[in-house]
Amino acid sequence: MLLYDAPMPAPNPRRVRIYLAEKGLTVPMQSLSIMAGEHKGADFVAKYPAGQLPVLELDDGRMIGETIAICRYFEAFYPEPPLFGTEPASMAEVEMWTRRVELTYGAAIRNIWIHTHPLTARVVKQQYTEFGESNRPLAHAAMMTFDAALRKTAFLAGDAFSMADIALLSTMDFGLFIGVPIPEEADALKAWHQRVSARPSASA
Repeated sequence: MLLYDAPMPAPNPRRVRIYLAEKGLTVPMQSLSIMAGEHKGADFVAKYPAGQLPVLELDDGRMIGETIAICRYFEAFYPEPPLFGTEPASMAEVEMWTRRVELTYGAAIRNIWIHTHPLTARVVKQQYTEFGESNRPLAHAAMMTFDAALRKTAFLAGDAFSMADIALLSTMDFGLFIGVPIPEEADALKAWHQRVSARPSASA
């Protein structure tokens, strides 16, 4: 087994590292440079045509991509501590909030990164800056939705730390890196960010 990883600030590989740290799992890793395009190299693409990171190579050669799929693979073998919920309702809540992180906030952050940031300007053939900037209000609105939820519960999907929190933390820290701040009025979200950032796994 080998996990193809990428260093900070790449948010998706970090998401899996945080998950593994919460589980206390150690997995062999090989780090590839996204900025150097190593994940798009011929040898890597031949093994994993999507050319994305992270990806988990199993002992039989199968490649599992997508962060949630990778984490669910490990969850099946190591259910404790549970990070995808413990019973039908909590499992559904974790799934709901993880999807909301990815489909609303994550999508907005991705568009801002691709179309407005100077680092991506070196590799993106055509940046649509106006489109990228139009995603900032979407990111703000998503964060306020998370803030509203966190005014009622300690963590995004309830009273227990879960995959939804890992997804939000990794995305939010990347958003901060590219210049998308937490809204000033989002007191609950800011308090949550401070708490989860203090967890040992956050340094993964």
